[in-house]
Amino acid sequence: MPALGVNIDHVATVRQARLTFEPDPVWAAVLAELGGADGITLHLREDRRHIQDHDLYTMKKTVQVKLNLEMAAEEEMTAIALEVRPDQVSLVPEKREELTTEGGLDVVANLKRVEQCVHQLQQAGIEVSLFIDPDVEQIAAAKQVGVHAVELHTGRYADATSADEQQKEYDVIVKASEFTVAQGLKLHMGHGLTYRNVSKIAAIPDVCELNIGHSIVSRAVLVGMEQAVREMKALVTV
Repeated sequence: MPALGVNIDHVATVRQARLTFEPDPVWAAVLAELGGADGITLHLREDRRHIQDHDLYTMKKTVQVKLNLEMAAEEEMTAIALEVRPDQVSLVPEKREELTTEGGLDVVANLKRVEQCVHQLQQAGIEVSLFIDPDVEQIAAAKQVGVHAVELHTGRYADATSADEQQKEYDVIVKASEFTVAQGLKLHMGHGLTYRNVSKIAAIPDVCELNIGHSIVSRAVLVGMEQAVREMKALVTV
């Protein structure tokens, strides 16, 4: 069954709305672990819109499961990652004006920059994954730069407005998954996954990890983080 990585960014989003001290994403990570999370994911953005540096440093000391840092392949973020040494870094695209990550990292167009960042992180013993669209060309480029895993962007599947459209996007993901595994890369998935649509993705053969944030945090507002994670964990246990 795939491991469940819980993204706690939007706990920090609520906190930053008032620029105060609560809710604390570090406490959210603890509760997520109690609920059965196999990993904690957080995205340190260049504009610091939600997660702050001190959140990352504190979680490195407190999180007992896999710590996965999402970040742009930029010098500032690379330096922070090399200092903190999370278990895994997931390189993602980043635009200042976007509400959330809108698509996968274009590895083909940024091959040298991505390759340099990957090499620096791996030299420090950090596993590296690339968040990319379910596209054969991007997967091949990810293999070329030497990462251990790719996280396929499931947003178009999640955002589909009809059964036919969703099935079409699902088929794209399945084909990309098969190609990923054939390349010897670990297969991760994420973006837009919810309690309603996750089971079909979790059942794809060889999926090692799912990273889910907004849906879990939204559910946690109503039932608590520990229970919200338990409910999602049950759905991805196939």
